[in-house]
Amino acid sequence: MREPLLAVKEVSRLLSVHPKTVYAWKASGLIPSFALNGQVRFDKGQIDEFIERRRARFIDPEALYKPAKLSLAAYDKLHLKGGLSALSKNSRRYRYGFGTVYLRKAKRGDRWYLDYKDRHGKRVREIARDAATRGEALIVLQERAGDGLICTSPALRKYKPVKFSEFAPIYIEDHAKVKKRSWKNDEYMVNDSLAPFFREKLLSEITPLEVERWIRWRLDQGVTKTTCNRGLQVLKKMFNIAIGEGFVTDNPVRKVKMFSEKDNIKERILTEEEEPRLIETCPDYLRPIVITALNTGMRRGEILALEWSCVDMVKRTIKVTRTKTDRPRWIDINETLFGVLRRQRIANPTAALVFGSPWTGKLLNGIRKAFVRACKQAGISGLRFHDLRHTFASRLIEKGVDIVTVKELLGHSTVILTQRYTHSRNEQRRRAVELLDGVPAVTLSQIWHKNGDKGPSSRYLSMN
Repeated sequence: MREPLLAVKEVSRLLSVHPKTVYAWKASGLIPSFALNGQVRFDKGQIDEFIERRRARFIDPEALYKPAKLSLAAYDKLHLKGGLSALSKNSRRYRYGFGTVYLRKAKRGDRWYLDYKDRHGKRVREIARDAATRGEALIVLQERAGDGLICTSPALRKYKPVKFSEFAPIYIEDHAKVKKRSWKNDEYMVNDSLAPFFREKLLSEITPLEVERWIRWRLDQGVTKTTCNRGLQVLKKMFNIAIGEGFVTDNPVRKVKMFSEKDNIKERILTEEEEPRLIETCPDYLRPIVITALNTGMRRGEILALEWSCVDMVKRTIKVTRTKTDRPRWIDINETLFGVLRRQRIANPTAALVFGSPWTGKLLNGIRKAFVRACKQAGISGLRFHDLRHTFASRLIEKGVDIVTVKELLGHSTVILTQRYTHSRNEQRRRAVELLDGVPAVTLSQIWHKNGDKGPSSRYLSMN
């Protein structure tokens, strides 16, 4: 019996494709056809053979998992997000670790779609053509996602071995100078501290033991443990970037413990007796900068980069934009600072910077030497410019300002960071202890008199 003839619409319904797709397949010779009375017709038997040939491209899902002896259900349990609990009567999306298979209803019947990322990391959503079941759609997804995995997985990239000396300029030029304002510190640390030891070593050859040897080498040179920690931080960042670029697969610095810096906190506070001596010995351009630091707690870099556009003399506020955390903060201007800023404005009415160079009007390169010289002339030892920030916070705490307000003025993210700046001076501690004098109703002298002792006995001292 001859197979019935099919029209284009009947073939499109049978194949679950658009009629235009049928015409395209016919024109390319993919499916056989002929003309009958000026109409395009298809043989039913030939269409069935075409369908079988298309299905032959797929492997039996059970056969796919024979090497691992996994059924499709077992594969779902391992890789389907949510395991077997994700399978329900109403499930239409099946999320695997490398992509998603989902079902969409259409006029010509349900169709399976794929959702994955290609080799460029771009999201792709497409039809799993000729996939009649979820198992067949999963096979297509594995093929598509596998092509992208080969190109995007750092572990599978093929790079030539890279030496530390070759990667160091890449880190400095393409990362440090682009992302960090303190890139010069990183450049110094790489060139003068890390490169002399790791220069000729491949990145893949640097192990945690090699990093430990570098630490011992630096300590033998006389550097502090804090300096070693700064070098480890830079080296750790370098390896993180190298991992992202596929040069290495592991960061050896993560397995190296850094030194504790709890004992390195400096507690130098400028006393009220030292302050006028310091201000008097400062040169004219440095004096307003020191006064600003004492009255705002701003960092040296924040003060030197302060622009008049961030100073509101009417509302008496300063907007600090060049912060360590890149988050702006506002500081109120008190009467002392207002007078300093007004004199600065009168002296340089057209300047953009509040404390620009007196010679060029541009950003000052540094004031450390001038500050050290002023401290020496004033007879003040052990004082850094950053200690003025400590002094600002300590004086606020002494006058009863709550620590949360101090935190906001300093620009810290948590109160824990602020606590290291709230140092109590020796006089305060002594006054606090002296408050206990005379509190007990029976004094020690009465106890000694009662026991017939002239003073504290050795027995009493041993008890305390």
